[in-house]
Amino acid sequence: MNPQQAQTSIGQTNYTAIIFFLAFVGLTLAITYWAARKTKTTSEFFTAGGGVSALQNGFALAGDFMSAASFLGIAGLVALSGFDGLIYSVGWLVGWPVVTFLIAEPLRNLGKYTFADVVAYRLKQTPVRISAAIGTLTVVAFYLIAQMVGAGNLIHMLFGLSYEAAVVIVGVVMILYVLFGGMIATTWVQIVKAVLLLLGATALAVMVLMKFHYNPLELFQAAANQYGPEVLAPGKLVTNPLEAVSLGLGLMFGTAGLPHILMRFYTVPNAKAARSSVFYATGLIGYFYLVTFILGFGASVLMGRSAITAVDKGGNMAAPMLAEVVGGTPFLGFISAVAFATILAVVAGLTLSGAAALSHDLWTSVVRKGKSPEHEQLRVARLASLGLGILAIFLGIIFKGQNVAFMVGLAFAIAASANFPALLLSTLWKGFTTRGAVASMITGSASAVLLIALSPTVMVELLGSKTAIFPLKNPGIVTMPLSFLVGWVVSLLAPEPEAADRYAEVRHRMHVGAEADESSSSAANKPTVAPVTTTGPQTT
Repeated sequence: MNPQQAQTSIGQTNYTAIIFFLAFVGLTLAITYWAARKTKTTSEFFTAGGGVSALQNGFALAGDFMSAASFLGIAGLVALSGFDGLIYSVGWLVGWPVVTFLIAEPLRNLGKYTFADVVAYRLKQTPVRISAAIGTLTVVAFYLIAQMVGAGNLIHMLFGLSYEAAVVIVGVVMILYVLFGGMIATTWVQIVKAVLLLLGATALAVMVLMKFHYNPLELFQAAANQYGPEVLAPGKLVTNPLEAVSLGLGLMFGTAGLPHILMRFYTVPNAKAARSSVFYATGLIGYFYLVTFILGFGASVLMGRSAITAVDKGGNMAAPMLAEVVGGTPFLGFISAVAFATILAVVAGLTLSGAAALSHDLWTSVVRKGKSPEHEQLRVARLASLGLGILAIFLGIIFKGQNVAFMVGLAFAIAASANFPALLLSTLWKGFTTRGAVASMITGSASAVLLIALSPTVMVELLGSKTAIFPLKNPGIVTMPLSFLVGWVVSLLAPEPEAADRYAEVRHRMHVGAEADESSSSAANKPTVAPVTTTGPQTT
């Protein structure tokens, strides 16, 4: 089958895309208005009052995770490199069993709003929460920059709007979601976006397979005929085995340390619902990545790699271009609007997790020592959301034209190196101490930032140097073990008997849960009435 080198309307104003986008924004703002009326407390603002069902949270988790980078980036990677493009999607997907079996239950039973609640449960609050907030805000900042710059470029190419206008629109709508609707609005925005993305990607994959008699093997054979059998074999995108392992570690364990993903486990009523929601999310995300595999190969066969790179050298426009080839300009408009909605929803989730770190971890727990009244916590949370939204717009405009692809990798590296080790050690090791936790989180964050700054991604690709000081693009194979090692050594050098004594309470709470403790304590506090024993009928 010959590639279609047809002219594309990408880069021109697409009125279908604008209509679909306005419809999505209108629907989600209506949801925000409804959610604002239900968001009266800090718990409702950050965790939807724990009233989200497992299935709803599964869709919301999938929505949080299926970003524009997943949809556009992986389809583009597969289109340009073949089978190897799957390394990212598989790396992300295998992180979910880690979340299911190691993170979901302890997080739901020990925490309240943020993952720092779990790490600080039996340790000294102030140093642990400050360190955790630094890690969280660093991850959020880098992830936000990548999303906002991606939004600006995407909308500039798909809608014909200016880059700055696109960034401002994304920022303003996202601020409205978070500021007024909190987690309730953000959850439903994620659910709507996940459904649209799954439907859009499925429809696109079906239209591609229609051209190959609904037989994926025929599609793969066409790709092999066009680009050689190596297109179906691994080894082109990541040639160094050490690099592949390092990338896999970052993707897999970074998933278990992303603050906006971890925050979702507090929105469900109990630990069982938390595990079930991960089960649903894993199924939805796994299906989505299989679909992107079809889209990538479909784009490379139906359009040709030269046509894809002519529009965007990174291949990010492969899926929208494919939509135009198989479904015409209206379908391109729909897929473009879905991609825009994807960015909006992910940015809203990131902003909310950053606001939780600022409000709950720093203001309420560190500055006010846990004595902040409810109305003050809610006001600070909303101010933090507004501030982060404005910062996101500012950073998006500042980084215009920059290659920020490495920032997503950096966000995952910090999440895997700073957040995940501290989270795991605090729940599984009795000897973990406050100093160990702080040292582990700071080491993980600092080493990830330093090694990516010294990596080929920054030194060679960004700064134009001939060689890089650190040879790997992904530092996870160094920074993650280093973070575990530092946390372990510092804890052994400076034992903390009080923390060790409280470990039994942590183990109990992890398995029983806060709700069971509270119900048993309230039952114990109820006045007991001695039973009345009678031998005959009672009269009133």
